[in-house]
Amino acid sequence: MTQHTVGLIGTGAMGIPMALRLLAAGKKVVVYSRSIKPALVDGGAAYVDTPRELAAQAHEVLVMLPDLPQLEPLLIGDESLVAAARPLLVMVGSTSSAVRLRELAHSVRRASEGRVELVDTPVSGGVEGADAGTLSIMVGADAEQFQRVAKALSPCGTVHHLGPLGAGEVAKACNQMVVSATMLALGEATVLAERSGIEPFKLMEVLSGGYAGSKLLEAKKRKLIEADYSPGGIAAYMVKDLGFARDIAEATSTAAILLPALQNAYEELVSAGLGEEDLAVVRRFVAERV
Repeated sequence: MTQHTVGLIGTGAMGIPMALRLLAAGKKVVVYSRSIKPALVDGGAAYVDTPRELAAQAHEVLVMLPDLPQLEPLLIGDESLVAAARPLLVMVGSTSSAVRLRELAHSVRRASEGRVELVDTPVSGGVEGADAGTLSIMVGADAEQFQRVAKALSPCGTVHHLGPLGAGEVAKACNQMVVSATMLALGEATVLAERSGIEPFKLMEVLSGGYAGSKLLEAKKRKLIEADYSPGGIAAYMVKDLGFARDIAEATSTAAILLPALQNAYEELVSAGLGEEDLAVVRRFVAERV
């Protein structure tokens, strides 16, 4: 039986551990990147020089780039994914605009004469989830495409079919609303408790055992307690993600109550120079706010 080959574009905080999960599951992983990552080479991944070479070898390509503008130049052109002139499913793991993704998918389908298809596969669970293979993977695709995505990405977590193209991005925007609100609440609560004489670790014990407990709290409580803001997820990305949520709210005539406040808070956080830190930096943001 031919070894299932998955291509990878995007070797950042999420792309590397996801690729390692695929390799551990016995898949062949081929990577296109401007820099070679020793962890991937040691894990058995192969590198190619162009997106065209990647498309020539892979059954599917997973894209873990910040957004669509970083992907677009790799899709169409002389050495692009489309240039390989063979059937390919591109799994877009970026958190992106559902509207723009649909437009891009249409352009790529037309340029490739129907050979190259795009689906959305954004993920939630952070670096911890990527390492453990417990990500929640949100898919916007038709039924046949979803089966291919599930086969390719099941080693990375639980693969959910949300609906047609773009549905995964809508679900991710909703996810980010909840994550951003929860993190901001945790940051405020930590500062309030500490200034009232309660040690942060004791507060986290209480919150973890009640209705306030969550996977997010478990993932971030050490950072909140220790004021460790080393990146596990870049806070600045939340501004972009909440912008996509706002677009969806406007398109669906949803009079959002919390969303505008969240946007303002995270824009202020980035303006304060904290955007390159982990989301747990909300604790510092609240503490220093005047």
